[in-house]
Amino acid sequence: MARKAKAGTKRKANQKEVEEEIPKQVEQEEAAEEQEIPKEVEEDKEEEEVPEEEQPKNKKQKKDEVVEKNKQPAKGKGKAVATRSTAATTKKERKPRVTKPKPKEEPEYFEDKRNMEDLWTTAFPVGTEWDQIETLYGFKWSFSNLENAFEEGGLLYGKRVYIFGCTEPQLLSVNGEGKLVCIPVIVAIVNDFPPSDKIGINSVQREAEEIIPMKQMKMDWVPYIPLEKRGNQVERLKSDIFIWSCTQRRASLRTLKEDHLKKFEYCLPYFYNPFREEEIDQSTVVDIMFPIEPPVVCDFDWELDDLEEFVDEKVTDEVVTEDQKDAFKEFIREKVKEAKKANREAREARKKAKEETSEETKRAFENMRFYKFYPVKTPDTPDVSEVKAPFINRYYGKAHEVL
Repeated sequence: MARKAKAGTKRKANQKEVEEEIPKQVEQEEAAEEQEIPKEVEEDKEEEEVPEEEQPKNKKQKKDEVVEKNKQPAKGKGKAVATRSTAATTKKERKPRVTKPKPKEEPEYFEDKRNMEDLWTTAFPVGTEWDQIETLYGFKWSFSNLENAFEEGGLLYGKRVYIFGCTEPQLLSVNGEGKLVCIPVIVAIVNDFPPSDKIGINSVQREAEEIIPMKQMKMDWVPYIPLEKRGNQVERLKSDIFIWSCTQRRASLRTLKEDHLKKFEYCLPYFYNPFREEEIDQSTVVDIMFPIEPPVVCDFDWELDDLEEFVDEKVTDEVVTEDQKDAFKEFIREKVKEAKKANREAREARKKAKEETSEETKRAFENMRFYKFYPVKTPDTPDVSEVKAPFINRYYGKAHEVL
């Protein structure tokens, strides 16, 4: 009996030791796992779906496994002792991090530049006042008709062309209101050689017309290079388009004398065709600017006007006083004399030019064509279709075609 009692006491002691060791063993395993598993791995495991059979076992399951393991009878010990399991709470699941999506930026689109888009802006607007040149770019004028003329099948395609700009002030409708608008105009001359290397300078204020070389006003015909060819070496390019260029810098205008500065405003592209029949009918009208205060500005036609009646009428209108009558009459006679002399010299020069001109040059004059381009109608610009005119200037006369 004493041996049985001693064995029972020993079994109770073993059972107590097992019950005390189970929680300690579970806690040690949990601590080891927390140190070994990085936080990043835990977050990844929370976000990824893992198959049921591969999911990690929680604390309770681990404790139960330890308990079951210890329940099994030890070798030679008989039945296993039932022990209680300790419940463990699972960690609170961490919410996934929510990042605010960045707003998508709208892609910025730039319209591709056309190959000859700047052709009309590079041609100098001859005869335009300096302070008016900037106003030409107040509207987004489009000369797509000029650009298309150089495309295959266009009227300027494959031809040698000389281009200059000019302006025509016109009253146009702008946003429902009538406004004076300076319209840019482009003149294209089709010819194998430059139409002229001279400029005509004339105005009512100037006493006589002046014909001077273009270079005297820092102007010349220069090649125009389309955008797609500007990366190449200029000396290797062969251009068939020449534009009227002016190298006068605006910053140095204030250093010019007033008379020379005004010449830019009175410039007209000069052209002389000895074979043009309409030049035979020379004008009989002279511009008069009698230098008194205020000056007398008028026209006198020596074929239609009688000098005595013309002067008496000015005296009656109190434009000229009785004391100035004789001086005014003599002034008109001198102007008529100068005009008749100029007409006579022009006839002689025309006759000489015809005699000295070669057949090749004569054919070039006969085949020369003038084209006048106005801006096309767009939603951003005033409509100029009602003010188009074929007249270029007093030297060139009328264009063969207006576009």
